[in-house]
Amino acid sequence: MALHPDFPDSPHAILDPAIRWFPADEALRETGMDKLMPPLVAQLRKKVKEFRDGGYVGACDTSKSLLNWWFKEPHLLPQADGTMAEFQYFFAQREALETIIYLYDVVGVKDKFDLMRFDSSGAVSAGMFDETWRRFVLKMATGSGKTKVMSLALAWSFFHKLYEPDSKLSRNFLVIAPNIIVLDRIYHDFQGLRIFFDDPVLPDNGFDGRNWRDDFQLTLHKQDDVRVTQPTGNIFLTNIHRVYSGDDIPPSPDDENTMDYFFGKRPTGATTDSSVDLGMIVRDIDELMVLNDEAHHIHDSKLAWFKSIEDIHNRLLQKGGELALQVDVTATPKHNNGAIFVQTVADYPLVEAISQNVVKHPVLPDAASRAKLSERQSAKYTEKYADYIDLGVIEWRKAYAEHEKLGKKAILFVMTDDTKNCDDVAEYLEGRYPDLKDAVLVIHTKNNGEISEAQTGKAKEELDKLREQSNRIDEPDSPYKAIVSVLMLKEGWDVRNVTTIVGLRAYSAKSNILPEQTLGRGLRKMYPGGLEEYVSVVGTDAFMDFVESIQAEGVELERAAMGEGAKPKTPLVVEIDIENDKKDIEALDIEIPVLTPRIYREYKNLADLDISAMAHQRVPYRQFSEEEQREIVFKDITTGEVTHKTILDTAGAADYRSVIGYFAQTVMKELRLVSGYDVLFGKIKSFVQSELFDQAVDLEHPNTLRNLSELAATKTLIETFKKAINDLTVRDKGDAEIRDSIKLRQTRPFVVKDQGYLIPKKSVFNRVIGDSHLELQFASFLENCPDVVSYAKNYLAVHFKLDYVNADGNISNYYPDFLVKLDDKNIVIVETKGQEDLDVPLKTARLRQWCEDINRVQSDVNYDFVFVDEEGFTSYSPKSFADLATNFRQYKDE
Repeated sequence: MALHPDFPDSPHAILDPAIRWFPADEALRETGMDKLMPPLVAQLRKKVKEFRDGGYVGACDTSKSLLNWWFKEPHLLPQADGTMAEFQYFFAQREALETIIYLYDVVGVKDKFDLMRFDSSGAVSAGMFDETWRRFVLKMATGSGKTKVMSLALAWSFFHKLYEPDSKLSRNFLVIAPNIIVLDRIYHDFQGLRIFFDDPVLPDNGFDGRNWRDDFQLTLHKQDDVRVTQPTGNIFLTNIHRVYSGDDIPPSPDDENTMDYFFGKRPTGATTDSSVDLGMIVRDIDELMVLNDEAHHIHDSKLAWFKSIEDIHNRLLQKGGELALQVDVTATPKHNNGAIFVQTVADYPLVEAISQNVVKHPVLPDAASRAKLSERQSAKYTEKYADYIDLGVIEWRKAYAEHEKLGKKAILFVMTDDTKNCDDVAEYLEGRYPDLKDAVLVIHTKNNGEISEAQTGKAKEELDKLREQSNRIDEPDSPYKAIVSVLMLKEGWDVRNVTTIVGLRAYSAKSNILPEQTLGRGLRKMYPGGLEEYVSVVGTDAFMDFVESIQAEGVELERAAMGEGAKPKTPLVVEIDIENDKKDIEALDIEIPVLTPRIYREYKNLADLDISAMAHQRVPYRQFSEEEQREIVFKDITTGEVTHKTILDTAGAADYRSVIGYFAQTVMKELRLVSGYDVLFGKIKSFVQSELFDQAVDLEHPNTLRNLSELAATKTLIETFKKAINDLTVRDKGDAEIRDSIKLRQTRPFVVKDQGYLIPKKSVFNRVIGDSHLELQFASFLENCPDVVSYAKNYLAVHFKLDYVNADGNISNYYPDFLVKLDDKNIVIVETKGQEDLDVPLKTARLRQWCEDINRVQSDVNYDFVFVDEEGFTSYSPKSFADLATNFRQYKDE
């Protein structure tokens, strides 16, 4: 899951969709990207690239002017020291705006059915969208500038509505924050409209003949401080709870329990005694756009957050209008079960932000180092986790000394599991380390990251002071150098100086917290520019396993039943053409037998691994000093490269078992083995003892564990076992039998992305979709072949696939391209291919083998195959299928 070798270092560089990160091995880029990305993103990236490369053709004049101003004009901005410096938006910010404008201006997206045209997965359905209005979700890593994107989108909507006669956008904006901390941060940027004038958001007057700055007339209203004097030109900055309808009134700071005011789920100012009803004001205006920060909060149609926006949209519909647009920005647009929001239209993942130094690089101790840390047998929390706390302090002290030279203060962040242990850790830090005396800020939160309601009795002034202290902790005059909190502070607490995170608790899916959110509190950079910065992450095994799961930032679609409502515009659907009275569906049908798999893994064969016969280059066994043997090796979470090493005086003799176990789990995960851990553990143990190094080693010796931290040893061990296991366990049974059959006419309807297709006369399907120009050419050829009765594209929905061993030695599935029926006794499977890769010969051999198997076990129908390459098809232009079958088989065999 490494980045593409051509991925640029600069966050300003324009990124080609072909080199973007995706959560799989590089070998799967061509075949797996569309299935592993957020379902709309892969196709949209390509379309937006064409839009960008073509000079924004299709966008209205206002949109073109703004895009050219933001991203093509040079911008010099004054600096604090009086100098001028060039300003340039990140490409992630640019792509987000280009995507929004492309969807609105060029595609004319009105609702979810228009968005579904860009689905690359084939698995998106209308029931996955709860809203009936335009909603675009932007996935942007923490620290990559979401607020700037919100300001650009707001300005675009304002000018679009002002300058374009038929615009359906808005000059009123509801800017939603999930809590008081995020709201304060946005208000700081929006106050006095500063972000619009300090950043190059507004073009100069006269640019493209418009008076942009003079015409940008907006009033900012924060929470209940609303002064509506005009029907348009308003920014309502608020928590979503202020626009609840009905009786969903948030609590007042004057309530007996005031803790909700601080970081809580429903943080508010005085509302119960306010004469202003923000909800009614927002519902009473005639045009509105919603901008939603940290938008993973508004994900469930059952929640009041969602229903409030729905209610606003419905009221606008009653007045002949509609909600202009909802733009959500978040680093984690995921449901509690990890499923991605299907409305995601742009994605700048954390791994790309780390690679381009937009945020800090998280670094973690490697397996051998983690084995040196242990939970001690003690009922006292700080005694139990002393190794982890002490290592965290060592890491923080080193960072503190370095950053102090530059006038910055490093912050230590410790996460515990309850308020009692939170206090215990704070007391331990202040009592054991003189430099942390009176420098630890304790914040009690509940298990979901909200401030604990159990801590009652604190006055509003104390809560305000605590909030101020936590927000100002970066500043030199703040006395605090460490924060200890239950779980974590949720989004909004985005200080920049966290250099060390210590996690002393387990994480699970039930916590509703994602790894990105955990790391997010330490990712924002301390310094401007492209300087590499790091945040060290240490903690219990459970905590580290949780954090490491960020490396598999794959996407799973959440499925939902189709919702009720008005009949929508129909998306592009492929289905059996039963309503076409010119087709004899039964005569056109093609039946394909389903054979039992030939290729399989024989897990019991792991016991037959011969470690002495593995072909590998032995690794030199180095002798490390006692100090080096106590080293804790930290590695970059995205690259696996060693970033630094730390000596931990209390590090005892490491337990080799956990290191061997780590290697066994890594191999099993990468090969997707579901059993055999015990056998593999023993094999790896013996391999390390006698085969990995250039001499036999003692696993109990700390020097051996230190050697296992070296990249050469780690890579050799894992790659050697992967190859050996594939060679041993991937088996071909040598025969197959018919277990079922596929009839094309039984294929269920399915939705496809908007792409080229033809209306066939010789297929049971109503459309033949072309994933490439060659496929459409070939389908047209089949239509005109006099010796072809019928044919069909082998869609995924048909479920005809062959198992085979790919070039990496792994078991994979192969879907041939076309099924061709010559007559009732002869069916041909056709593979079309443009550019060949290493797997093409393997797929062709497997298809040949399948035909031999099927013809051996039955004789009613003869099954054959043809491989059609683009160069040969274009050059030789066959006139009939018989001509193709004869000449192309000869051509390929030569």
